[in-house]
Amino acid sequence: MSDVLDILDVERPQTPEISKESIIGNDSKRKKKKLTEATFKRPEGMHRELYALLYSDNKDKAPMYITDSDQGYKQTKAKLGLKRVRPWKWMPFTNPARKDGAVFYHWRRIEDQNEEYAFAKFNKTVSVPEYTDDEYMQHLQTEGWTRQETDHLFELCRTFDLRFIVIQDRWDRSRFPNRSVEDIKEHYYNICNILAKIRTVGNVEPKLVAYDAEHERKRKEQLTKLYNRTTEQVEEEQTLLNELRKIELRKKEREKKTQDLQKLITAADSSQGETKRLEKKGPKKKVVQQKNIKAESVSVDSAGIKFADFKGSGVTLRSQRMKLPASVGQKKAKAIEQLLKELDIEPNPIPTEEICQHFNELRSDMVLLYELKLALANCEFELQTLRHQTDSRVPEKKEIIDVGPTFSALMAHSGGKSE
Repeated sequence: MSDVLDILDVERPQTPEISKESIIGNDSKRKKKKLTEATFKRPEGMHRELYALLYSDNKDKAPMYITDSDQGYKQTKAKLGLKRVRPWKWMPFTNPARKDGAVFYHWRRIEDQNEEYAFAKFNKTVSVPEYTDDEYMQHLQTEGWTRQETDHLFELCRTFDLRFIVIQDRWDRSRFPNRSVEDIKEHYYNICNILAKIRTVGNVEPKLVAYDAEHERKRKEQLTKLYNRTTEQVEEEQTLLNELRKIELRKKEREKKTQDLQKLITAADSSQGETKRLEKKGPKKKVVQQKNIKAESVSVDSAGIKFADFKGSGVTLRSQRMKLPASVGQKKAKAIEQLLKELDIEPNPIPTEEICQHFNELRSDMVLLYELKLALANCEFELQTLRHQTDSRVPEKKEIIDVGPTFSALMAHSGGKSE
């Protein structure tokens, strides 16, 4: 019925306007009632958090959704009835961002009639400096730029808020020579920096803008070249990048192999030097040295295999010293087994003090020999691959690739071990 009266513009008795208090209700009486009534106490032994999840003070169950009222979800009911809504009016307004005084119209609440346009706060302008005739004559004269051209530049900067792409597009080419974006920005920032310096008072350091026009020109030139590449050039570049990755991977592999070879050769030299030194000492010193070695501190640290140390207190078996460590792979273990079979040596000899030491040294030398042979085979394969690549690229010049001193020494050590 109220809607019909509003449509027919029939006057009705004055009713209060709709507000949050009229919809939800005034809870002052409810609060007084709560104070007079006895509050429901939670059962003894029940935690406060658990009780808050179950009931409120007036024994209402907890709401299933978040509410903005402390009355619970049962009592929050909209009391619409025949309340009158807040009136709106079609009224004029002006935008402070416009300087032509244009008047527009829109719907607005009557209570907000005298307030400023809501979207005026989003109007942001750029502060463009101004200069006088004396300042221009004394400090701002630039070669290649006239006073009229500089005034035109600053007028466009104020109009388009330093949007230099738009400024270059709206440049008056009928009166002035054509300027690039970099030229316009360079001239504008130079004048701003000069004005900041001459207007600084005291020892305050002025805020200057650093703009490198030459760098921007080169950057855009490179971007233009990059954009204008053909499909063949893009594919060629991708191919070169892939080849570069492969070359770097091969280089790393060669460096790693070279380091491994150098370690093996150094270890072989040190083991041979140690053997010769022990042979020169004679059998008496060797026997005395063997007697001084304790059972719990014996360890064989060779270049091929590093056996575990038994330095802890307690009883240990000598057969444990001959057990291969976990670092020895299955291939090396098979190679040791095959070499022992070829030399007709028992794979599990009697673990006496002397046999343990010599048997561990023998197997360590076998592993070293296996690694040297494997490295030699890899180097020969790589040399053969390089020969084929050289023959395919330069067929008229077939150069013989020398093995070099490193491989010669490697072959010498491998031959010495095999003997």
